[in-house]
Amino acid sequence: MSHAFESRPATTTPLELGHFVAGEPVAAAAGARRGDVYNPATGAVRAHVAFASAAETAAAIAAAKAAAPAWAATPPPRRARVMFRFKELIEQHQDELARLITLEHGKVLSDARGEVTRGLEVVEFACGIPQLLKGEFTENVGTEIDSWSLRQPLGVCAGITPFNFPAMVPLWMIPVAIACGNTFVLKPSEKDPSCPLRLAELLTEAGLPAGVFNVVNGDREAVDTLLSHPDVAAVSFVGSTPIAEYIHRTAAQHGKRVQALGGAKNHMVVMPDADVDLVANALLGAAYGSAGERCMAISVAVTVGGIADPLIAALRKKLATLRVGSGLEPEVEMGPLVTREHREKVRGYLDTGVAEGAKLVVDGRQHTVAASEKGFFLGPSLFDGVERGMRIWREEIFGPVLGIVRTTSLAEALALVNAHEFGNGTSIFTNDGRAAREFAHGVAAGMVGVNVPIPVPMAFHSFGGWKRSLFGDTHVHGPEGVRFYTRLKTVTARWPTSGAGTAEFVMPTMK
Repeated sequence: MSHAFESRPATTTPLELGHFVAGEPVAAAAGARRGDVYNPATGAVRAHVAFASAAETAAAIAAAKAAAPAWAATPPPRRARVMFRFKELIEQHQDELARLITLEHGKVLSDARGEVTRGLEVVEFACGIPQLLKGEFTENVGTEIDSWSLRQPLGVCAGITPFNFPAMVPLWMIPVAIACGNTFVLKPSEKDPSCPLRLAELLTEAGLPAGVFNVVNGDREAVDTLLSHPDVAAVSFVGSTPIAEYIHRTAAQHGKRVQALGGAKNHMVVMPDADVDLVANALLGAAYGSAGERCMAISVAVTVGGIADPLIAALRKKLATLRVGSGLEPEVEMGPLVTREHREKVRGYLDTGVAEGAKLVVDGRQHTVAASEKGFFLGPSLFDGVERGMRIWREEIFGPVLGIVRTTSLAEALALVNAHEFGNGTSIFTNDGRAAREFAHGVAAGMVGVNVPIPVPMAFHSFGGWKRSLFGDTHVHGPEGVRFYTRLKTVTARWPTSGAGTAEFVMPTMK
């Protein structure tokens, strides 16, 4: 199958991106609204993406509904074979997918390849779906009565995914949902839609029947259609907390199963006994990798005791040599932010932090990249003296900004972390096993790292936060994903002799 997402010089006419429905690309309807997709390293418009109307979104849902009965009836081993072929195709096209991510998101190519790999791991997990769907059986729960449970698909499921991981987050949802026997409609971010559209083509090439997986691009009109349409059974979402709360509330009001992952403000507690250089290197990647546009980025370092000053000195030295530029350049370590508007929003947080009284030790506001003056670049920034209550502590900045908070004890540091409204991920760096255990046991967060800065679980575990970082009852992918995308059914059966038995008027009990 040919596709329209190839890398093109910035001087060519922008691509025209539509949707993918019933196994085929679908061009934008005449007069359809559309948005611009930028190459953030150059500031040039790379593509125009169509925004689906309610009617176009409903057509994708209808295609998924039509495909659902036959796909649900497909034996799990045959569904798994599609996943195996999809896995092979992702491996063959990993560099192509990574380049699409870098061209539209801006992250460096090595990071983009890592994103594809983490999504691929969920595909690998879904290849084992026959084992994961096995139910339970009990013989003789009563005299000559057997009982068993099984998991069945929900029907049409929807995913609404963010710009920061255009491959990985959709792949958290798609493989598990469709391997479980559901059909799926994806509404990816309109900021970087090419990679999800290419994944749709690869799934079709892998042998997925038409209509099982569909992509509609767009904005709130498409989202609200997915949230309210009676044929959508479940909605998965990753994004900011205000939108996650809206998704959860609206979809639940329409009787849908919902998992909605929201924002984060991930803290790293640094104990006095930690190795300063090790911590500085960990923070360099965790705070500034992908320009801080990660829901698991470390944006606050909580120092305990006297380690703050040597840590800040080490960070300043390393940040002075951090290579910022186009993600396509092999030596670059941090790329641009995704849009001009987002860059200005992050720059505004730096202004706010200074106004609030924090000390801006490293100021990235005036950072420029030679020959890329129109790109959406912002240099790495480092605050000291951040205090609880400041906006730069409370709010998710989602940019290359790290704040240092000073505390005097582990108890004070733990209380600070737990006081935050978000509870996505956190970590502690220490050589003290007792301190690490106390922190891991007592911290109110869904994912915890001990000397691991970004503790993203492997695909055979599940990803999710606590507090206002998650709305809904289940985390994503892994065992929780299988439970989310299936319904439990329990069957109790007996085969009595013809004519035996009498009417019973009491609550049945097993005898």
